[in-house]
Amino acid sequence: MWDEKFSVDEYVYGETPNDFLSEMTGRLKTGKALSLAEGEGRNAVHLARHGFTVTAVDSSIVGLNKAEKLAVKHGVGIETVHADLADYTIEEDSWDSIVSIFCHLPPTLREKIHGKVVSGLRKGGTFLLEAYTPEQLEHGTGGPQSIELLMKLETLAKELEGLELVHAKELTRDVREGSGHKGKAAVVQVLAKKSEQSI
Repeated sequence: MWDEKFSVDEYVYGETPNDFLSEMTGRLKTGKALSLAEGEGRNAVHLARHGFTVTAVDSSIVGLNKAEKLAVKHGVGIETVHADLADYTIEEDSWDSIVSIFCHLPPTLREKIHGKVVSGLRKGGTFLLEAYTPEQLEHGTGGPQSIELLMKLETLAKELEGLELVHAKELTRDVREGSGHKGKAAVVQVLAKKSEQSI
């Protein structure tokens, strides 16, 4: 489905980074960054341009090919990994920052991935997420149509146990990201940090 969606000349979600990521980039721990479900590369390229060493994971080879082209366009390098997140290993204590922008997964898999995010971050590492909440179904401006794929802050807080939630809120905001996300949207935003004293 994603290969087909990305098989167009345009960047479906635009070439500029997600607004929340852009706003919070300065609060992320610089170093090795992992971008989950990166798609066409806009967020990975943004991080690379800000000095991160970025690995972008996605199940769409078409999307990742576009990500590599976007990186070349901006004169940066990113590593792309073609993998389903169900099969991808997030190594423990390996990442300074992990980013999840509109990465909507079935609840069981999402819980597993978020557990791996917590263990995968190094001491002082940061995790940034923006996703749609169930209220997004009322707006119809992007995102999954299945309520089980949408996220609530209360659930995320439990799944990310072990991280300090530095910024955590549900809100309605205007999302303008290419033709894929366009208009008023109900989102949840999280910036979380792993303790410097974590064992």
